[in-house]
Order: sequence, then C-alpha cells, then structure tokens
Amino acid sequence: MIIIVLGLAVILAVIIYNMYQENQYRKNVNEQFGHSDKDALLESKTNHVRDSGEKGGTGLFIKKPKKSEAALRNLQEQDELFAAKQKQAAEKQAADSKPAATPAPQTAAVADQPVTIEELMQIDLPWFDCRFDYLAYVVPAQPQELHTLPRLSEHHRFQIIGCTTDDRFQVAEPIPGVYYQGFIMGVQAVSRNGLAAVEELEHFKRQVDAFAQSVNAQVRHTDLAQFTEVAQVLDAFCARVDQTIAIHLISPSGISGSELRTVAESAGFQLNADGTFHYPGSGSRPLFTLASSDNVQFSEALLASQAYRGFSMLFDIPHVPAGGKAFDHFIELAGVLSEQLNLDWVNDKQEKISAEWIKNAGEYIAARQEEMLKIDIKPGSPAARRLFS
Repeated sequence: MIIIVLGLAVILAVIIYNMYQENQYRKNVNEQFGHSDKDALLESKTNHVRDSGEKGGTGLFIKKPKKSEAALRNLQEQDELFAAKQKQAAEKQAADSKPAATPAPQTAAVADQPVTIEELMQIDLPWFDCRFDYLAYVVPAQPQELHTLPRLSEHHRFQIIGCTTDDRFQVAEPIPGVYYQGFIMGVQAVSRNGLAAVEELEHFKRQVDAFAQSVNAQVRHTDLAQFTEVAQVLDAFCARVDQTIAIHLISPSGISGSELRTVAESAGFQLNADGTFHYPGSGSRPLFTLASSDNVQFSEALLASQAYRGFSMLFDIPHVPAGGKAFDHFIELAGVLSEQLNLDWVNDKQEKISAEWIKNAGEYIAARQEEMLKIDIKPGSPAARRLFS
C-alpha cells in the first residue's frame, strides 16, 4: 500500500511540474508578444483573441493525453477525408455540368428522384466544415416551403442550407414558391468564444428535431461523442495559435487626431465603422488593424478635435495570410508611421522594441501559422476567419 501511495505521489508531482512548465511558457509568450489577454497600454481586456488560461483547463491542458493524441490523429484523418470528399464533389460537379449530346431516359428518372438522408450526409458544402460545425440532416416526406427560419442556437453561429427540388444547394430562406427537398443544418461549435458546451449542442439537436417534426421529416445528427472529442482537440489547438502581435507607437507629446488620420490614410489605412483603421488585404478583408492606445474608438468627430497619446498596430496571426512578406510589410508600415509622426516603438510592457524582438516575433508568427497549415487551415482563408471569429 505504501508503495502504491508513493507511486501516485510521484505521478502527481510530475503532472503538477508539467502544468507549472506549461503555465510559465504561456506567461512568457503573453509577455513577449502581446497575446491580447490584457494590453499594457490599453489597460483593459480586448476581444481580439481568447486566453486559454481563463477557461479552467479547457485550453492548453487536456486531462487525458492519450485520448487527445488519438483525437488529434482522428482530426488529421478527417482533414484527409475532407480533402478527398471535396475533390470528389468537384469532379462530380464538373461531370454534371457537361452537356449531354443525347439525354438518356434513365438520366431524367434519376434527376427526378428525391434526395435521401444518406446522400445528404455524403455531400460536402462550402458553408460547413465538419471539423468544427456540428451538423444535422433533415429530409421531409414531401418538398417544403419555408415559412419561418427556426432559431437553432442562442449563443453560436448557425446556418441552414437547403436543397431545392432541382438539386441546387443554397442558403435556406422563406421565399414563396421555393420548395426544399432537404436541409443541412450546422452550428459552429468552435470559435473565439471557445468550445460550445455539450448542453448547447444538445439544445441544437432538440431544435432541429422540433423543426423536423413540424415538416414531417427524417432527421439524422452527427455522432455527438465523436464530434466533441475532435472538437476539444481543435479548440485547444486554436487557443494555442490564436495570437495577436502588437506594436505600440507612442508620442512623448501627443498627436493631433487630424494629423494621425492624414498620415494613416496616406499609408493606406481606412477608418472603419468599428472605430479602428483597417489596412486592406485581398478582397474586402483587412490585413492589419490600427487601434487607439487610449482605449477610445476613432471617429470622424474625435479625430477632428482630439489629441492622442499614440496607437497600436495589430497583426492577427490566424487572419493574415501565411508568409514572411506580410510581417515584413507590417514592420515597414510601422516604420513609415513612426517616422512621419515621430513616434517611439514599444511592446506591451512599454519597453522599446529592438531588432531582436522583431526577429523573434517574425519567427513566432511563422511557427504558429505553420501549425495551422499542418491541419489544412490556411491563415487568412475563409475557414480560418470563421474559426477565429
């Protein structure tokens, strides 16, 4: 008995030591690179990223390492399966789009067959990602118009995609004359809000079941236990890579808002409705963000009348496309703004930024984005922006 107790004590000591080492690592990362749990200049919480340390063990710490490793392998296998299904769906779509010289009678018969729930479960759609969307499939006995949209979740983003009677998939809307022969419904279970609780996913299931009953439909849900196991690992992964690098540009004497705006806009930044300046990337998505260091949103009126202590330039790692060029451009912009406005560069601890700090930050960004690429979530992609939102 004494030997058993001593053995358990040794195991417990090892676990506690590992947890201490993990906490120290996370603390060093947060202090060095400005993980936006708390900004030393803003002196307030920000919503750019989540801090896994506040989640009571659901972030970087996994209670059952062996199970987590198996789930991670399962996640990688799902990535491969997801990619294979996407390729298969693209090939099928290309084949279906080719005009047939002589339509065969059986082709028309197949086209008139209603979709089955098994067929719906085999279809991959761009609106969903089975790694972080919990899915349900609904097939009514007869095609249905939608009169109202069901409310499937109170706290998490959800989508309803309908299959029309001519086999087209679209966002389901209550449009008179549009009939749907099947629905795929999904709730996003992993985001910057953290992992959806099992109770929330059970609520989603009940709401889908109620909808299915109202339209006399079959319903099938993704296996909740299997989905949750993979989602927990993905959530822990997201908490680790979800970081924002901050460079604070501060004036010893203050900057007039009008001068700040003129210089920022001449560098390519645009004032946004959220009270920050956005530097545009490809499409309509911002690449970098410029926010006030005084914890006050920028506005037309304030910029015209107020002086500012400085501002912060933010590099959101999951939202910026991978590659050193983006970070190099980020540093170049900081140089242009600081030179024109005579600003000092400081980090979250209000220490002057050195060339070594910049080098380390670039390497840190590359390492986190490489982790994302390994599980086929490309930084800056629509999937990454949805997952880290």
